[in-house]
Amino acid sequence: MEKKLYEYHMDEIVNIFLLIKSAEEKTTRNGKPYLAFTFQDTSGEMSANFWDSSDEDIKKFRAGTVVKVGGKREEYKGSPQLRINSIRLLKEGEPANPELYVERAPIKKEKMIEQFNKTIFDITNANMNRIVRHIMNKYQKDFFQSPAAKTNHHAFMGGLAFHTISMLGIARSITEQYNFLDQSLLFSGLILHDIGKVVELTGPTATEYTLEGKLIGHIVIVHEEISKACQQLKIDESNEDVILLKHMVLAHHGEFEYGSPVRPQVPEAEVLYYIDQIDARLNMMQSAMNKTEKGSFSDRIWAMENRSFYKSNLTDLSL
Repeated sequence: MEKKLYEYHMDEIVNIFLLIKSAEEKTTRNGKPYLAFTFQDTSGEMSANFWDSSDEDIKKFRAGTVVKVGGKREEYKGSPQLRINSIRLLKEGEPANPELYVERAPIKKEKMIEQFNKTIFDITNANMNRIVRHIMNKYQKDFFQSPAAKTNHHAFMGGLAFHTISMLGIARSITEQYNFLDQSLLFSGLILHDIGKVVELTGPTATEYTLEGKLIGHIVIVHEEISKACQQLKIDESNEDVILLKHMVLAHHGEFEYGSPVRPQVPEAEVLYYIDQIDARLNMMQSAMNKTEKGSFSDRIWAMENRSFYKSNLTDLSL
């Protein structure tokens, strides 16, 4: 069986099939063109530079293409990197399906759907329940396939649904401890908060932002979907339930500088913001720990203030 990308150790010779997640044309200080790649397989992703790339190379080696790479695993500024000695397109009979190289959610799709259906029954507010069902029915297929992000947290097939389910587990515990919180509002806002990413992102393979994703963004996309649902379901948008649900979505990034047009102004919105942060950050740390030997520090995590985290002998990722 072929070794995965992160099964190769530092300075080990690499010979491997990989998916090009991204390929960016760049120029050296001397004016020579090169390609800055991000490669991936099911074990993770790694950057690499292809120096002195030709026009033909730029046309051939595009994002979403599976290639055979020969080279060496190295480190650059504390992060793993591949040195490319050779790269080619696949031959007939070699494993060319991009989905073979994409990381997937650790829970099967059917199990995630089952957990969502149970949660929707717990949304007892009639208007919120109808809106959530309506939007989920519209986007269900893509929702259970999409990543939660292009990079950083839950950036894998099914990552959006897995992120949402993980957050729901935390939310249940919090509502049991703080029973003044409205469970219907928290669960509804939580389920819908990121569903706009099915429109914002292209999908799990070589993920990029769509035009709507770049110019509108998932927060506004969901806000618009709630309005559309109200119109189709004949629900009055001036109803407090609807206004609260919209607020949950609009405020879930917490701060203006993080993209929220309003800051949380009800307890459930504040809770949603922190649950989102907790789950995203723990997922990034878990991913880093998976690639780190015990007794060592992880690679730096850019989205967490560029910090490294220590993997102690107490860490057990098999649990």
